[in-house]
Amino acid sequence: MKFAILFTDNPEHAEARDRLMPDHLSFLDRHADRIEAAGPLSENGDPAGGLWIVEAEDAAAARTLVEADPFWPTGLRREVRILAWRQVFAAGRRRI
Repeated sequence: MKFAILFTDNPEHAEARDRLMPDHLSFLDRHADRIEAAGPLSENGDPAGGLWIVEAEDAAAARTLVEADPFWPTGLRREVRILAWRQVFAAGRRRI
C-alpha cells in the first residue's frame, strides 16, 4: 500500500536539518526499497517540511519508518501526516 507522508518542520529546530542531513540521506538510501520518493518542501523560499511517497504494509509500518529517520528525535518535525495514497497518473500516463 502506498502512503504520502507530509512533514511540517519546526523552525526552532532548523539547525538539526543541516547537522543531520548526511545521516538523513544515508537513511533514505538504506530504505530505498520502501521510500519511493522524498524531498523538501518550501514556502516563500524558506524550508517548510518534506514529502515522502512510501510503500508500507499499513499506516503503522509507515510511522515506524518515519520514527527511524535521524531527524525524528530532534524535534525538527513539528507535524507528520500519513495518508493512504493511490497513484492514478505518472510519467504522462494514467494508471487506471
